[in-house]
Amino acid sequence: MRKEAVRYLHCPYCSGAMTMTDGALRCSHGHSFDVAKQGYVNLLRGAAKFSADTAAMVAARADFLAAGHYAPIAGALAALARETAPAATGGAPGCVVDIGGGTGYHLGRVMSEFPDSEGILLDISKFAARRAARAHPRISAVVADAWDELPLADGAASVVLNVFAPRNPAELRRILRPEGVLLVVTPRPDHLRELVAALELLRVGEQKDERLADRLSAHFTEVARERSRSTMTLDHKALPQLVGMGPNAWHQEGGRLEERIARLPEPCDVTLSVTLTAYRPLV
Repeated sequence: MRKEAVRYLHCPYCSGAMTMTDGALRCSHGHSFDVAKQGYVNLLRGAAKFSADTAAMVAARADFLAAGHYAPIAGALAALARETAPAATGGAPGCVVDIGGGTGYHLGRVMSEFPDSEGILLDISKFAARRAARAHPRISAVVADAWDELPLADGAASVVLNVFAPRNPAELRRILRPEGVLLVVTPRPDHLRELVAALELLRVGEQKDERLADRLSAHFTEVARERSRSTMTLDHKALPQLVGMGPNAWHQEGGRLEERIARLPEPCDVTLSVTLTAYRPLV
């Protein structure tokens, strides 16, 4: 946790500003939050609404992403951030925030575009936060629930990232500066199409992009949209990592995944297909 990032946070209980001293974050009302030895801080308020990613899921994601399979997404996201972020981000009145940012892979790539900015990653999983705290020198990791009030000050962010993660439109609007940008990455219907039936994965709805736009429309207006589509070549070691790192992990039974993977060719060509959308806050 970086002292430079603390000014963008607020207390999850009273919304007061916080300072960091002696390895803890404290607000003026006396609420205190210790910074873990791994470098993250837990600002979760009460019980989370959904299950957090387990240590095994986070490890699978870290290994899969480290192999570069999602590099096209990270590269496209960084380019879109560079093109759409307010010019002031270089001078940094606002930070770069990643909601549900996992291990920090995507935020770390985006931070390279903004060398003067602080990065704050929020994730409900402490196992993800541990890794994110080490993902980049300017990333501060916070355990928080994306569905709850976010522990960030009003207008804290110049850029907000949301990659395959939950989103609360009202809260995203609150934390974003008026000239800021929200960048959302969602899977397209043909994402992982070679594996959906073979491995019994969750399907992406045909109208996902339209539903997203509809849900955000009360708080944001779309300013850019692009698609990224490429082919990943995955061996039988990468396939269980891909399945095990996200929501599909909750829907697998025992050794059946191994049996299904064994029936696939090795290596296996798999479609990577996403939509990247940029939004401005309504004023």
